[in-house]
Amino acid sequence: MEIITGAMTALITPFKNGKLDTQKYEELIKRQIAQGIDVVVPVGTTGESATLSVEEDKECIEIAVATCKGTNVKVIAGAGSNATHEACNIAKHAQSVGADGLLSVAPYYNKPSQEGLYQHYKAIAQSVEIPFMLYNVPGRTGSDISADTAIRLYDDVENIYAIKEATGSLERAIEINSQRPDFCVISGDDAIDFPMLANGGKGIISVTANLLPNVKSKIVHSVFEGDYDTARRLNNELYQLNKVLFVEPNPIPVKAAMYLAGLLDTLEYRLPLTAPSAETMKKLEEVLKNYEVIK
Repeated sequence: MEIITGAMTALITPFKNGKLDTQKYEELIKRQIAQGIDVVVPVGTTGESATLSVEEDKECIEIAVATCKGTNVKVIAGAGSNATHEACNIAKHAQSVGADGLLSVAPYYNKPSQEGLYQHYKAIAQSVEIPFMLYNVPGRTGSDISADTAIRLYDDVENIYAIKEATGSLERAIEINSQRPDFCVISGDDAIDFPMLANGGKGIISVTANLLPNVKSKIVHSVFEGDYDTARRLNNELYQLNKVLFVEPNPIPVKAAMYLAGLLDTLEYRLPLTAPSAETMKKLEEVLKNYEVIK
């Protein structure tokens, strides 16, 4: 099984007149490829997967796979749901159309026990053969995959190779790495990408990379090459941008920033997400003046 690591982008999903803007989606993925990203991640949290239909989920994955075909860029498809059978359905489809791996967010709303999380992930991962990444973001889901449960899944299920940790906790990452050094911990919090990588993280899944894939990939690749000074400097330079992109629930600010930077023709969300406040737009405009967004 291939171990997929590196600089990864949690892709936004562009809409036009309420529908998936497939042309823009392809353009955005091509931009990621051109600017050095290693992996694109369609239909994760940043892609508003919770408000996409299953058919739209599958279409986004298909577009990502087709666009990355013939390049060195991999596709890790979002395959999460609070219904295990639905997550299995999406996972199987992603594998059938050529996705390189899967990312599956912890079940939201249900608040399962640790045993429920174990059985949920075991069922999804064993329904496919491609590499499988757990995704822990308790602030969004209400479910926290404990280190013990993550390690149990890594030990018991052959294709579970990684976990995206978006708890904001370096201690959680170290807790996992100290017990299973080969279990890939992926940073899910842009602000702490450098310290996560410096402490043994094997990559990032970034929101900010929608805007600056060239810089985010440079941070990761610099760490892998042993150039910690460059990675630390770049991570610090991105602090203000990383901060402003989370002043409202993700992906509200990042889509607005992409619109302001000319990367999106329309600024649309799926309810219950709404357009950012005038105050947020002003903050985004001010912060963006400090960065060069290459189209």
